[in-house]
Amino acid sequence: MIIVFTGNGKGKTTAAIGQAIRALGQGRRVLMIQFIKGNWETGEDKFFKKFKVQSSRFKVVKAGRGFVKIFGDKLPFSEHKKAAENALKLTRTAIKLKKWDLIILDEINVAIDLKLIKAAEVLKILKNLPEEKTVILTGRNSPQSFIKIADLVTEMKEIKHPFKKGKLAQKGIEF
Repeated sequence: MIIVFTGNGKGKTTAAIGQAIRALGQGRRVLMIQFIKGNWETGEDKFFKKFKVQSSRFKVVKAGRGFVKIFGDKLPFSEHKKAAENALKLTRTAIKLKKWDLIILDEINVAIDLKLIKAAEVLKILKNLPEEKTVILTGRNSPQSFIKIADLVTEMKEIKHPFKKGKLAQKGIEF
Protein backbone atom coordinates (compact mmCIF):
# COMPACT_ATOMS: atom_id res chain seq x y z
CA MET A 1 0.00 0.00 0.00
CA ILE A 2 1.19 3.51 -0.82
CA ILE A 3 -0.12 6.37 1.33
CA VAL A 4 0.40 10.08 0.66
CA PHE A 5 -0.09 12.81 3.28
CA THR A 6 0.27 16.16 1.54
CA GLY A 7 -1.13 19.70 1.47
CA ASN A 8 -0.29 23.08 2.97
CA GLY A 9 -1.92 22.34 6.31
CA LYS A 10 -0.33 21.10 9.51
CA GLY A 11 -0.34 17.42 10.41
CA LYS A 12 1.38 15.37 7.70
CA THR A 13 4.25 14.05 9.83
CA THR A 14 1.89 13.82 12.80
CA ALA A 15 -0.46 11.60 10.79
CA ALA A 16 2.46 9.40 9.70
CA ILE A 17 3.58 8.99 13.31
CA GLY A 18 0.01 8.08 14.24
CA GLN A 19 0.06 5.38 11.57
CA ALA A 20 3.41 4.18 12.96
CA ILE A 21 1.92 3.86 16.45
CA ARG A 22 -1.04 1.93 15.08
CA ALA A 23 1.26 -0.39 13.09
CA LEU A 24 3.52 -0.97 16.11
CA GLY A 25 0.48 -1.80 18.21
CA GLN A 26 -0.39 -4.51 15.69
CA GLY A 27 3.10 -6.01 15.87
CA ARG A 28 4.46 -4.45 12.69
CA ARG A 29 7.96 -3.00 12.30
CA VAL A 30 8.38 0.64 11.29
CA LEU A 31 11.23 2.65 9.78
CA MET A 32 10.93 6.43 9.43
CA ILE A 33 13.43 8.14 7.13
CA GLN A 34 13.39 11.92 7.44
CA PHE A 35 14.53 13.59 4.20
CA ILE A 36 14.69 17.19 5.46
CA LYS A 37 14.66 17.35 9.23
CA GLY A 38 18.23 17.31 10.48
CA ASN A 39 19.61 17.72 13.98
CA TRP A 40 16.73 19.95 15.09
CA GLU A 41 15.21 18.11 18.08
CA THR A 42 11.44 17.83 17.88
CA GLY A 43 8.91 16.82 20.50
CA GLU A 44 8.64 13.37 18.96
CA ASP A 45 12.44 12.96 19.13
CA LYS A 46 12.32 13.76 22.84
CA PHE A 47 9.42 11.33 23.33
CA PHE A 48 11.19 8.51 21.48
CA LYS A 49 14.33 9.06 23.55
CA LYS A 50 12.57 9.43 26.92
CA PHE A 51 10.45 6.33 26.50
CA LYS A 52 13.13 4.35 24.65
CA VAL A 53 10.78 3.85 21.72
CA GLN A 54 13.51 3.19 19.18
CA SER A 55 14.17 -0.53 19.00
CA SER A 56 14.47 -3.36 16.54
CA ARG A 57 10.78 -2.72 15.75
CA PHE A 58 10.92 1.07 15.35
CA LYS A 59 13.66 3.32 14.07
CA VAL A 60 13.91 6.95 12.96
CA VAL A 61 16.75 7.97 10.67
CA LYS A 62 17.35 11.71 10.39
CA ALA A 63 18.91 11.62 6.95
CA GLY A 64 18.41 15.29 6.08
CA ARG A 65 20.71 18.16 6.94
CA GLY A 66 17.96 20.49 8.13
CA PHE A 67 15.66 22.95 6.46
CA VAL A 68 16.82 24.20 3.06
CA LYS A 69 17.20 27.97 2.53
CA ILE A 70 15.11 28.87 5.60
CA PHE A 71 15.61 29.30 9.36
CA GLY A 72 19.17 30.56 8.85
CA ASP A 73 20.33 27.60 6.74
CA LYS A 74 23.93 28.21 5.70
CA LEU A 75 24.76 24.80 4.22
CA PRO A 76 25.55 24.59 0.53
CA PHE A 77 22.69 23.22 -1.56
CA SER A 78 25.01 20.36 -2.64
CA GLU A 79 25.14 19.07 0.98
CA HIS A 80 21.35 18.96 1.20
CA LYS A 81 21.21 17.22 -2.19
CA LYS A 82 23.77 14.60 -1.16
CA ALA A 83 21.88 13.92 2.09
CA ALA A 84 18.61 13.43 0.19
CA GLU A 85 20.32 11.12 -2.32
CA ASN A 86 21.71 9.07 0.58
CA ALA A 87 18.23 8.91 2.13
CA LEU A 88 16.93 7.58 -1.17
CA LYS A 89 19.65 4.89 -1.20
CA LEU A 90 18.63 3.93 2.33
CA THR A 91 15.01 3.73 1.13
CA ARG A 92 15.94 1.34 -1.69
CA THR A 93 17.76 -0.92 0.77
CA ALA A 94 15.04 -0.75 3.44
CA ILE A 95 12.30 -1.73 1.00
CA LYS A 96 14.23 -4.84 -0.02
CA LEU A 97 14.73 -5.93 3.60
CA LYS A 98 12.13 -8.12 5.27
CA LYS A 99 12.88 -6.25 8.51
CA TRP A 100 10.45 -3.34 7.90
CA ASP A 101 6.70 -3.58 7.28
CA LEU A 102 5.95 0.16 7.20
CA ILE A 103 8.41 2.71 5.83
CA ILE A 104 7.69 6.40 6.30
CA LEU A 105 9.47 8.75 3.90
CA ASP A 106 9.00 11.96 5.86
CA GLU A 107 9.19 15.21 3.86
CA ILE A 108 10.14 13.34 0.68
CA ASN A 109 7.67 15.49 -1.28
CA VAL A 110 9.52 18.59 -0.09
CA ALA A 111 12.87 17.06 -1.08
CA ILE A 112 11.48 16.60 -4.58
CA ASP A 113 9.92 20.07 -4.68
CA LEU A 114 13.31 21.55 -3.70
CA LYS A 115 14.96 19.48 -6.48
CA LEU A 116 17.14 17.53 -4.06
CA ILE A 117 15.99 14.27 -5.65
CA LYS A 118 13.77 13.37 -8.61
CA ALA A 119 10.23 12.00 -8.43
CA ALA A 120 11.11 9.54 -11.21
CA GLU A 121 13.73 7.88 -8.96
CA VAL A 122 11.18 7.47 -6.18
CA LEU A 123 8.60 6.09 -8.62
CA LYS A 124 11.05 3.39 -9.73
CA ILE A 125 11.26 2.25 -6.11
CA LEU A 126 7.50 2.43 -5.52
CA LYS A 127 6.60 0.53 -8.69
CA ASN A 128 8.59 -2.45 -7.39
CA LEU A 129 7.14 -2.28 -3.90
CA PRO A 130 6.61 -5.78 -2.44
CA GLU A 131 2.95 -6.55 -1.72
CA GLU A 132 3.52 -6.85 2.04
CA LYS A 133 5.11 -3.38 2.40
CA THR A 134 3.39 -0.10 3.17
CA VAL A 135 5.08 3.19 2.35
CA ILE A 136 3.95 6.62 3.54
CA LEU A 137 5.14 9.70 1.67
CA THR A 138 4.74 13.03 3.49
CA GLY A 139 5.26 16.68 2.70
CA ARG A 140 3.74 19.58 0.86
CA ASN A 141 3.44 19.64 -2.92
CA SER A 142 3.27 15.92 -3.58
CA PRO A 143 4.00 15.17 -7.22
CA GLN A 144 0.86 14.20 -9.15
CA SER A 145 2.65 11.00 -10.14
CA PHE A 146 2.66 9.94 -6.45
CA ILE A 147 -1.01 10.79 -6.05
CA LYS A 148 -1.82 8.78 -9.16
CA ILE A 149 -0.15 5.55 -7.96
CA ALA A 150 -1.12 5.91 -4.28
CA ASP A 151 -3.78 3.74 -2.68
CA LEU A 152 -4.69 6.37 -0.09
CA VAL A 153 -4.16 10.14 -0.32
CA THR A 154 -5.03 12.70 2.33
CA GLU A 155 -4.58 16.41 1.78
CA MET A 156 -4.15 18.56 4.85
CA LYS A 157 -5.65 21.94 3.98
CA GLU A 158 -4.75 25.03 5.97
CA ILE A 159 -7.85 26.96 6.98
CA LYS A 160 -6.28 29.07 9.72
CA HIS A 161 -2.86 29.12 11.37
CA PRO A 162 -1.39 31.42 14.07
CA PHE A 163 1.75 31.86 11.93
CA LYS A 164 -0.33 34.11 9.64
CA LYS A 165 -0.72 36.47 12.61
CA GLY A 166 3.02 36.51 13.22
CA LYS A 167 3.12 33.85 15.95
CA LEU A 168 6.14 31.59 15.90
CA ALA A 169 5.97 27.80 15.89
CA GLN A 170 5.03 26.45 19.31
CA LYS A 171 6.79 23.62 21.10
CA GLY A 172 4.58 20.58 21.35
CA ILE A 173 2.35 21.77 18.50
CA GLU A 174 4.54 22.37 15.43
CA PHE A 175 7.71 20.69 16.70
